[in-house]
Amino acid sequence: MITVEDFHKLYSGVPVVHGISFDVRPGQVLGLVGPNGSGKTTTMKALAGMLLPSRGRLVVAGFDVAGQPVEVKRRVAYLPDSPQLFSDLSIAEHLAFTAAAYGIDDYERRALALLETWELIDHVKKPAGELSRGMRQKAAICCAYLRDADVVMFDEPLTGLDPRGIRLLKQSIRERAERGAAVIISSHLLAMVEDVCTHLLLLNAGRQRFFGPLNDIRGALMSDAEASTLEEIFLLATETSAAMAESRVQSRESRAGKKAEGGKRKADGVEPIVSPSHDSPSSSLDSDAVALSVMEAARR
Repeated sequence: MITVEDFHKLYSGVPVVHGISFDVRPGQVLGLVGPNGSGKTTTMKALAGMLLPSRGRLVVAGFDVAGQPVEVKRRVAYLPDSPQLFSDLSIAEHLAFTAAAYGIDDYERRALALLETWELIDHVKKPAGELSRGMRQKAAICCAYLRDADVVMFDEPLTGLDPRGIRLLKQSIRERAERGAAVIISSHLLAMVEDVCTHLLLLNAGRQRFFGPLNDIRGALMSDAEASTLEEIFLLATETSAAMAESRVQSRESRAGKKAEGGKRKADGVEPIVSPSHDSPSSSLDSDAVALSVMEAARR
């Protein structure tokens, strides 16, 4: 249903996603996790046909994102982390607009069932600008569920939901997957990921750290003694990855600096001087200059 091969994305020449590859089959629920700025939302927007890849291949429901973005959008229900509803439109008008945009005939019965399930039936005529954050989230979920999309993607879907709403959402995700949809959930709430997802994609600094069945991540990244929960695995994996990346950058910068300094000295006809100790501030001073300074001070 979803195939991603060597996906790269650059913004103004700056890479934010570095060659990730994964797939999501019908009936699977993929948890997309990672620290802030790791490329999760960029990846989901690309799969929704909202961004074009800088390099790589993304196929959704048999259609290439770069070559057939409209066909991709027809088959994807995407709920962003902060759904932008029209302030002056009521919940009923949002559902009617969604039905018209996607060509859904006889949508009223399905819309009524969704409104009842999500406890919005008494608020159906209220404009979105008068709804609470949780009610706006529920209204956006109803719009996403109005059609049976092949692919359903959620970016931080629990925002604003009360405990009943959270339970309803998790149940609805399982039901969508059982009916054959491929589902992706991006969330920092790792307990929910463990509860709902069948597979996991872990990103850090735009790079893929792990992809596979959720139960395999512990053995793939660390020993059982190091971590017991997904939260502990996440923290250890991303901290280790960040530290290694920083070490590599510092090492490259150090080598580049030494090479540049050595090249400059050779260009000036001076061989590089190796200081005996970097801890002593006087180690890089010329010994004759030091002796002369001491003698002048003694005369005074």
